[in-house]
Amino acid sequence: MPLRRDPDFAGQRQGMVERQLRRRGIHDERVLQAMAEVPREAFVPESERRRAYADSALPIGEGQTISQPWIVAAICQAMELRGGERVLDVGTGSGYSAAVLARLAAEVISIERQPELARVAGECLAELGFGNVDVIVGDGSRGCPGRAPFDAVAVHATAPAPPETLLSELGPGGRLVAPISADGADLRTVFTREQTGFRAAVIGPARFVPLIGDEGYEE
Repeated sequence: MPLRRDPDFAGQRQGMVERQLRRRGIHDERVLQAMAEVPREAFVPESERRRAYADSALPIGEGQTISQPWIVAAICQAMELRGGERVLDVGTGSGYSAAVLARLAAEVISIERQPELARVAGECLAELGFGNVDVIVGDGSRGCPGRAPFDAVAVHATAPAPPETLLSELGPGGRLVAPISADGADLRTVFTREQTGFRAAVIGPARFVPLIGDEGYEE
């Protein structure tokens, strides 16, 4: 996939990988390589571009943010992708997470409820050559039944409980990574589909925007 590269950001991108990711527990080399390849500066507004590699979330419009780089990497690492998977990405936002996932999997279906964000993200992904990402507008909490089953699902917003529809769209051995609200904290949780049901494992706290939708929160 051809990627637009700005040499002014190359050093910042490598610094992000080494200081923000590798030193803080991101050890999956495929994830580190994907984060080193995807130009985060292309997914933020012009006014925020100088802060593209800051260790923080950044505003992208419509009341939404592009997640902190470490959060994106941690979600991707928890998915344990090997390259041939079909992935559902819930909460397209800027499209950055979808781009990273596109370097890790064979196919990415990304759902965004706000049409303008979906349009901008889709145009950016297309310009960068990510032909294996399909951005659609819809309620991500309800998944994408027409494209299921999925090998992995990434949710970039906090749900009040494990979204049943998303769990049902996982194939055998599939993994859903989602923040779940609990006791005032958002807990990043991995749900793995097994023969007898789902195994859940909490991997750490973080702060996310709420998941708006039928199986999330009211707007």
